[in-house]
Amino acid sequence: MPSESPLAALHAAAEAVRQQLQVNTFDAAAVQRLTDFIEAQRATIQPADREGVVMALGCFLGQCLVDTYRGEWAAGPDGSTGVGLAGKLFFNPFYLVSEQLTKGREQSVAGFFAGIPARLATTGQRKSWIK
Repeated sequence: MPSESPLAALHAAAEAVRQQLQVNTFDAAAVQRLTDFIEAQRATIQPADREGVVMALGCFLGQCLVDTYRGEWAAGPDGSTGVGLAGKLFFNPFYLVSEQLTKGREQSVAGFFAGIPARLATTGQRKSWIK
């Protein structure tokens, strides 16, 4: 029996979280719902469950990046799984979820997500001090 492709597994996990969060699409509103969900659950997640929670919620955040900002799932320079944007940016959604679980709203995934357009706008622009 062939095993499920890594991309299919990422999509399946993201879809399961989408249904659990009761959102219709993978967009900014869904990421805000994810932030609220993480905050509501932070104190109750047991250490033994943390890795699975980070994986599931990270798949959801990654799919929101893919759908909203036309990203694509990819392997990063260090071999980690994440989302590439505009052929120049790479983000690890699992790390971002883990950071909010650890540090709270100061590292919210919604705050990160809202900052993506500014990052995309500056991608590829030369610094004025470089001649």
